[in-house]
Amino acid sequence: MTQTEFLNIVMPFKDKVFRLAKRLLVSREEAEDATQEVILKLWKNQEKISEYKNIEAFSMTMTKNYCLDKLKSKQAQNLKIVHSNYEDHNSSLQHEVEVNDSLDWIGKIMEALPEQQKMVVQLRDIEQYDYSEIAKMLDMNETAVRVALSRARKTIREKLNNTHNYGIK
Repeated sequence: MTQTEFLNIVMPFKDKVFRLAKRLLVSREEAEDATQEVILKLWKNQEKISEYKNIEAFSMTMTKNYCLDKLKSKQAQNLKIVHSNYEDHNSSLQHEVEVNDSLDWIGKIMEALPEQQKMVVQLRDIEQYDYSEIAKMLDMNETAVRVALSRARKTIREKLNNTHNYGIK
């Protein structure tokens, strides 16, 4: 496989790999390192790439595993899982403040979710993967993915509503 062929296969989903890594590792630098590491591993094993039916799903699984290993390592003592990659440049200042406040709360709420639910929300709602793809990536069945997503969304919705309506943290 030539370098151009490899890049044509990998480049369309490299941003998704980065966003998943950023979701898990928080730090932009750590996410960039993780993305680079995954692409390097794909490059080193390019003979095997053609064996996979869905290279994108395989690379997302690699990213998830790499990031979780990184989080478990001693170097990652102070890393947390949050999400903050939403920007709306066409809104009023008041609306922008409200949106940023809501995103901060969602990030805090997501920190408290179980690891599996965080992953499912990231892959389904942020990265827009199908349930079947998520099931393969996380080694779950589709029903379990749907249940985890439903529970995560319910938790986020309830806690966000409580925060907005009652000021409860």
